[in-house]
Amino acid sequence: MIDLWQEIYGTIKRNKLRTFLTGFAVAWGIFMLIVLLGAGNGLIHAFEQNTMQSALNSIRVYPGVTTEPYDGLQEGRYIELDNRDVEDTREQFTEHVSSTGATLQQSGVNISYKGEYVSLSLLGVYPNYREVEAVKTFSGRFINQLDLNGRRKVIVLHRKSADVLFGKTHTDPLGKFVNVGGVAYQVVGTYNDQGNQEPSTAYIPFSTLQTIYNKGNKLNSIIFTTRGLTSEESNEAFEQDYRRVIAANHRFAPEDEGAIWLWNRFTSYLQAQNAMGILRIAIWVIGIFTLLSGIVGVSNIMLITVRERTHEFGIRKALGAKPRSILWLIIVESVTITTVFGYVGMVAGIGATEWMNVAFGSQTVDAGLFEAQMFSDPTVDIGIAVQATLTLIVAGTLAGLFPARKATKIRPIEALRAE
Repeated sequence: MIDLWQEIYGTIKRNKLRTFLTGFAVAWGIFMLIVLLGAGNGLIHAFEQNTMQSALNSIRVYPGVTTEPYDGLQEGRYIELDNRDVEDTREQFTEHVSSTGATLQQSGVNISYKGEYVSLSLLGVYPNYREVEAVKTFSGRFINQLDLNGRRKVIVLHRKSADVLFGKTHTDPLGKFVNVGGVAYQVVGTYNDQGNQEPSTAYIPFSTLQTIYNKGNKLNSIIFTTRGLTSEESNEAFEQDYRRVIAANHRFAPEDEGAIWLWNRFTSYLQAQNAMGILRIAIWVIGIFTLLSGIVGVSNIMLITVRERTHEFGIRKALGAKPRSILWLIIVESVTITTVFGYVGMVAGIGATEWMNVAFGSQTVDAGLFEAQMFSDPTVDIGIAVQATLTLIVAGTLAGLFPARKATKIRPIEALRAE
């Protein structure tokens, strides 16, 4: 066995550059596979974390602009949603709608407490807002139905906003009154959002904002959760029925998708899942073909080795060497190259994914309405890396098998004539 390893070492030493370039192709293949898998996992993990933050069975409805004439009215009309649409959502879709709410915003509001000021936007919401969006209560409570029914002047501040207003006096904000544009609001709670972004919003009851700021019956968006809609087809059928009801309220064509925009998180989730599945397949296909290029390189180098050592193999066979010993020599050399360089590529790939995790593992993007995670935990499970390396070794064995079989079929008399 020692003689075998000495022969392999001698062969590799005589062909250093060729062996290095062949091994580099193998290492690069496994390295790229692991890095691609890590990057793909970073995108997939971020998507999963974002979807876990919010209710998947929720739909948000936004106003839009008509794109076609209807009922004697021209295209290009801006649709304004109102309280009637919220009531119709609640009353006409009882089979599939479980909770209904709406949002209304008032921007550029100054909030003060004992000489400390913050400038925020007020967002009027229903109690179901926290069910749909990623609003995490830090202290106290959120807006409830009694607040909504009584048009109470209560407010829920971001934790950072509360720190600015109450931090210097070391005052507990709960129960205190803040001045909001000349109106006193009682603080009933503080919150953290999903990205812990800058405190740009404070929540008050929807009915309170609509009354105090003279919004009439207008609103910015409708939010509701659904039940019994478990497929993309059932959701699409529900959306068509919903558009017909809202279209009747505002006199636009039911098939005019520009008039209102429906953000259905469930169908978006299903579409994103399909996209993630395609991404996984694409990564594996690219990675495997990259590996195959390295394996082909190993097979080629073994064929060249067999051609160069034809005379040597002829002498071996003439002296009584068995074909199995020659077969074993070529295969072990092939496996050695793929194993050593495959391990180097695996270690380098794992190191690269760990670096990505440190550098980009918590990348987020502020989309205005929310802050979303774009890249999270871009690492590869060590078991996957080991399996890929073992697969590479098996492939290296097969790559050396065919040149080795060719070597065993060399006739001694022909091999001795070779130069």
